[in-house]
Amino acid sequence: MTTLTKKVKDIEQEKENKLKAKACDISIKEGSAYSISEGFGFRYITPYALALGAKNTHIGLLSSIPSLIGSFSSLNGVHLMKEISRKKLVTFGVFIQALMWLALIGIGVLYFVFGVDSDIAPLLVIITYSLLVVSGAMTDPAWNSWMKDIIPEKYGRYFGIRNRICGSVSLLAMLAAGFILDYFKKTNLFIGFIILFGISFIGRSISAHLFTREYEPKFKAENHEHLTFLSFLKKIYKNNFGKFTIFQSVMMFSAGISSPFFAVYMLKDLKFTYIMFTAVTMITLIVRLLVLPAWGRFTDKYGNVRAMRITGVLIPLVPLFWLLVPILLKINPALVFPYLLVTGTISGLAWAGFDTGSGNFVFASSNRENMPMFTAYYSIFANIGNFGGALLGGILSSLSFTVFGLSSILFVFLLSGIARLITSFYMLPRLKEVREVKKFDTSDAKRIIFHLSPHNIIRILR
Repeated sequence: MTTLTKKVKDIEQEKENKLKAKACDISIKEGSAYSISEGFGFRYITPYALALGAKNTHIGLLSSIPSLIGSFSSLNGVHLMKEISRKKLVTFGVFIQALMWLALIGIGVLYFVFGVDSDIAPLLVIITYSLLVVSGAMTDPAWNSWMKDIIPEKYGRYFGIRNRICGSVSLLAMLAAGFILDYFKKTNLFIGFIILFGISFIGRSISAHLFTREYEPKFKAENHEHLTFLSFLKKIYKNNFGKFTIFQSVMMFSAGISSPFFAVYMLKDLKFTYIMFTAVTMITLIVRLLVLPAWGRFTDKYGNVRAMRITGVLIPLVPLFWLLVPILLKINPALVFPYLLVTGTISGLAWAGFDTGSGNFVFASSNRENMPMFTAYYSIFANIGNFGGALLGGILSSLSFTVFGLSSILFVFLLSGIARLITSFYMLPRLKEVREVKKFDTSDAKRIIFHLSPHNIIRILR
């Protein structure tokens, strides 16, 4: 009887493993559909707002308010998981996201066709885009919990592969979008945005459909009373995950000071075409795609904290590189574009490792029971930081002043670089790895660098 019971359990386990493997495959397809929406829509929300007359303050709010509200809505998502299956919750939220792309087109109709004031149109974009982000953020805890149940143990490798595939789709979509906008800029720019957001609607609708086909393991809603927000706050300075959450919040504040305004600087100050803007943004994505699998393997072997410490040195340099643009403009304006491509390359390399390490750190620090609450609280702190940074950057870059010979927007880049540097050097050493990993020291780094060759580089990136 015992043997028979064991065989039945083994058969059931094998069946579930096959369903999980199929779900992992479907998740990659769903992510690819989302990436279509990302490449055609999310990546061009700032240019769209600028086309509708948005000012720097609007851009700061556009890049921060949606995610801030979304992070609080994720708490509701945790509670909804007790009443609604994760699959239904995620599918519904994603479908609402799809509809919001049509609403954004409607705002364009009001502005370009009916002449709505340029002060009102950007505010409508902020409100609608906030609803779009909130509808997705509300499903994040359910999605994270769902993925925690189906992905293999070495999630660094799986997400490295998934992110590379999805990123490739996003890259192609973004490139096509840039050509579309540049083409219609000569005739009717709004038609270009209608095409972009229409495709985004289709992509997100496909995502919703694919979620209905993805296997969801049985989920028992846990009582999270011991993980209330107040109890989390009380212990935030005492445990490793709490310190990590504070670090991420401060880093997002530091990055948020400048990150929304690189696009503004390119399109308004440097007068880049949409293709040039797309190319600079794309190079970052290309590099991310190339190195994500390598960073995934690195974090699996050497740990997530080590990845963040290495990239924490590079990330502060990114906004500081932009300070050299005015000098290049005086020497030879033709140098600016290739210089920013190099800057984007460094940015992609650094943020790929940092995001891989920080994302996997959340997974490694939690189990399937507390994952929803951990991700919700972590998201709230990170987005509060991003909101504060973007708001400060928006206010400063909207003012007219000069500091150290730098314009207000370049001063924002300087401030962001200094803040990132202080955050990395002061807070990263306080974080500890949550699992046993192989030690990585200077000898390992030298060995990797000295053995670099075209063959080894290809092998590492594979």
